Amino acid sequence: MSRRRTVSAKKKLALLVSAATVAGGGAFVMASTSNASQAPTVKSAADSTVCQGLATALGNNERFIEGQRANPDAQSEARIANREAVIAQIKVQQEASGCAAGESAQDSQAAQPAAPSAPAAGAEEAGGAEDAGNAGDAGNAAGNGGGAAASGQQVCNGSTVTLSGEGGAPAASSNQFPAGTKLKVTNLDNNKSTTVEVTSVSGSCVLLNNAAFEQVREAGKFLIRRAVIEKVG
Repeated sequence: MSRRRTVSAKKKLALLVSAATVAGGGAFVMASTSNASQAPTVKSAADSTVCQGLATALGNNERFIEGQRANPDAQSEARIANREAVIAQIKVQQEASGCAAGESAQDSQAAQPAAPSAPAAGAEEAGGAEDAGNAGDAGNAAGNGGGAAASGQQVCNGSTVTLSGEGGAPAASSNQFPAGTKLKVTNLDNNKSTTVEVTSVSGSCVLLNNAAFEQVREAGKFLIRRAVIEKVG
């Protein structure tokens, strides 16, 4: 009788261990499934205006770097280093916003054909000389008014506006206007506007730095689709 009780006790212990193992395995599977379902979804530029704005900003900076490498001057190395730092910061913003880090898109302004116009003689060549690193955009600059536009004239028609990712006081960068030019940017979606001075060259008609973009953007958005840009000085 004593031996039977011992065997029976061992069997009970084995059954309890097996049950605990099965239960633990089930809990592990449930935990794994739960964690998988909670994994964040990475969005692309096509899924979110926030992601599209950041991708456009990254693409514009990449395009600027390409232009500087294709037509370098004495300041190109410093400009490229600055823009590479900006790109790194944009990638951090992409990841924090749930966007695909490193996704790049070019500003739609780059693909627009030049509109017919009659710029002053030599204006197109002057614009090309002003922005040697972006010579391929000289014709587009003339077609949209560019540096030859009169004060108060609307420029960069149809261009979206995004941020350059640069810090500092409110300012803008452009491949169509020389440093010192003053531009007024109005976001038609919220009627906010800012007047900024162009301080550097970029790969787009106009890019606002972080401080300037904050003055006109809608909360949570990194792209202004409907904008009016005026040359005011």
